[in-house]
Amino acid sequence: MHRSRFGLLTAILLAFSLLASTMAASAQSSPEASAEPATPQLPVTVTDADGNDVTVDDVSRIVSLNGNITEILFDLGLGDNVVAVDVTAFYPPQAAALPKIGYNRTLTAEGVLSFEPTLIIGNKEAGPEDVIQQLRDSGVPVVIFEYPNDPSGAADQIREVAEAVGLGDSGDALAAHVTDQLEAAKQIVESSSVEPRVAFLIIRGEGVQLMAGANSSADGIITAAGGINVGAEIGLQGYAPITPESMIEAAPDVIVVLQDGLAASGGVEGLLQIPGVSQTPAGENENILAFNDLYILGFGPRMGDAVYDFAVALHPDVDAQPVHPEWQGTDVTPLSTPTH
Repeated sequence: MHRSRFGLLTAILLAFSLLASTMAASAQSSPEASAEPATPQLPVTVTDADGNDVTVDDVSRIVSLNGNITEILFDLGLGDNVVAVDVTAFYPPQAAALPKIGYNRTLTAEGVLSFEPTLIIGNKEAGPEDVIQQLRDSGVPVVIFEYPNDPSGAADQIREVAEAVGLGDSGDALAAHVTDQLEAAKQIVESSSVEPRVAFLIIRGEGVQLMAGANSSADGIITAAGGINVGAEIGLQGYAPITPESMIEAAPDVIVVLQDGLAASGGVEGLLQIPGVSQTPAGENENILAFNDLYILGFGPRMGDAVYDFAVALHPDVDAQPVHPEWQGTDVTPLSTPTH
């Protein structure tokens, strides 16, 4: 668990580097706050995730199929051009107020086309596939990208979306913010003497109780924030149902949940009632972290900030402050430094 210690000179240099990164992370406004109206350079032709060459020549009426795509479009300054979104588009608030096309995995062609879009854009989370094909057959340009599978993939998705709407330069700047924050998070991890064991749980009351394993969206986030994904360690793939045996075997120092799921469970007290949870080091010490759903798992422009804030929370032995404390739960016990 403990990392090798730096020499005195190395430690001093690292401390100054970390301080500079922390100050920059705290001082820099989140990308969405500085978005300005942009002038897309059109037409453009892009190749989507299915190998289709798609020409985009009009972005005046955009239907966005995924929450992270919607957030990217707003941060690129195209919020006024978005006419409808899926129900996962909670952020920014202006997007949440837009008309809805339904849940991105259960779309209908009629529902999407009813908004008379000039561009339909999303990623592979959207479907079903036959509906996506119906949208393509309608003649409206449809651009579908791969879903990011790790934090650095959020920067790639930003660049892809920006290129598709003729705003490549703006996309590069937005992606750079994600990359910079991921580097700042890495410096926190490297300056810490602990590597917490983390269980990332998806809780939706008694009906859905899952732990993140390998090849899950949470796996790369845990690693980037300097934690050990205990779900992957015990052999889970994707998101697997929680059992008392799996929780006890995983023995996490920290349990991470989504804020909505924690509320649906009855808060920390309710979470501890899930069989096996209270028998883990995290449960015994009430080392619980709760993050806003779309913030920590959105893979959008705030991904770098989210990983940075996650790293800050996982490493209380490092003197650093979160960028967006309002998107981390305040009704949970402050995380203590793991002792093993």
